[in-house]
Amino acid sequence: MAGDIFFRRNTAPPRPLPAVAPAPAPAARPPTPATAALAPAPEDRKESRLIVGPDIKLKGVEITDCDTLVVEGRVEASLDSRVVQIAEHGIFSGKVEIDVAEIHGRFDGELTARKTLIVHASARVHGKIRYGRLKVEEGGELAGDIASINDAGRQATAPVVVPRTAS
Repeated sequence: MAGDIFFRRNTAPPRPLPAVAPAPAPAARPPTPATAALAPAPEDRKESRLIVGPDIKLKGVEITDCDTLVVEGRVEASLDSRVVQIAEHGIFSGKVEIDVAEIHGRFDGELTARKTLIVHASARVHGKIRYGRLKVEEGGELAGDIASINDAGRQATAPVVVPRTAS
């Protein structure tokens, strides 16, 4: 049994926490050059990431200021972000304006991938689709009003209408 890890349940009753008076609110003061230098610059901020886990349904929202949205459950929303990743069992319905979309699951709605749209073999993408670059794996389904966009964001080619196939 070398390498096995065991956990013992704590059966002791919880200890009461000591009473603490709330700290007084600090007085507002303008930042000094020394404190201003300690504040992180906007480019130093960490990536914001939202994960909608399996069995979670997020409906009727507008998602903004999210660098990466990972969809493992179901999302019905509008999104303007940098990256969206839809997992194999994930479903997104709505309107998306994004830099990079990587889809393993289902998407229904209006999708604009300003840089790259990646449709994996397990993906089903339906609706009005615009993309900068497109990669579709064999078996991936892409159907609807589909067109490339140029760097200025304008439509570069005439829309290609691909009929939906029965699933």
